[in-house]
Amino acid sequence: MTVSVGWFGAVAVFLALAVTGLTAQDALTVRSVYVTMGVTGWYVIVPLCFASLATGVVSSLGTTWGLLRYYWVTVKLAITVLATGALLLHMPPISHIASAAAAPDWSGDTLAGLRTQLVIQSAAALVVLLLAIALSTYKPQGRTRYGQRKQQRSGPDQRSKVSIGLRTRETPE
Repeated sequence: MTVSVGWFGAVAVFLALAVTGLTAQDALTVRSVYVTMGVTGWYVIVPLCFASLATGVVSSLGTTWGLLRYYWVTVKLAITVLATGALLLHMPPISHIASAAAAPDWSGDTLAGLRTQLVIQSAAALVVLLLAIALSTYKPQGRTRYGQRKQQRSGPDQRSKVSIGLRTRETPE
């Protein structure tokens, strides 16, 4: 979950940079913002994205939640895979604007549509990542068909009791 929150934070910074790049009046600030966005995208956001995907899969396979046993895990996996795909599709335009901003012939009106698009897409990414974090935090119940079959094969009660001091709590397997 830490990597997912890091990914969320990096995208929040990216959004702040995108808004600054769109609204700032100083040409040097605008140019610097877009060059920084290119570096941030490739060297912070993309690695955090892949780390989130990898740690999520490994964690789910190594815990009682499983990868496809519960809807929340399956939905979070789908969100992460789709967000990863979307990020990889949007990195070339980010690289393009970063290269254009670094070029000597950059003007403030260059790539206005793309600059607006970066604000909208990074805001949408924050909403999607917030949903994924909420799923990880609240873990809504509900087994998938696969999870139900797996539970039936293991017996009628797939919960084990774990003693914690004087209290007993049930944990899913």
